[in-house]
Amino acid sequence: MRQRLRLFIGEDEQSEPDLAPEVSIRLDELARILSDAELCDRTWLRDFSDEKVKLPADLYELMMVYKEMRSA
Repeated sequence: MRQRLRLFIGEDEQSEPDLAPEVSIRLDELARILSDAELCDRTWLRDFSDEKVKLPADLYELMMVYKEMRSA
């Protein structure tokens, strides 16, 4: 099979921007850390308050239902 050549003229438009590495943590450990930080009014918690967090869809749905039940 004949290879196809590409002309390179600078930055590759398809390249992804450098993203921060992702890590995994158990939910129970994360919950304990965040609960303690909230109780102790830690500044770093406010510093990260605008950050996005990825959750599995089923956990997100459960949390939204719980939130609605608490406000009712």
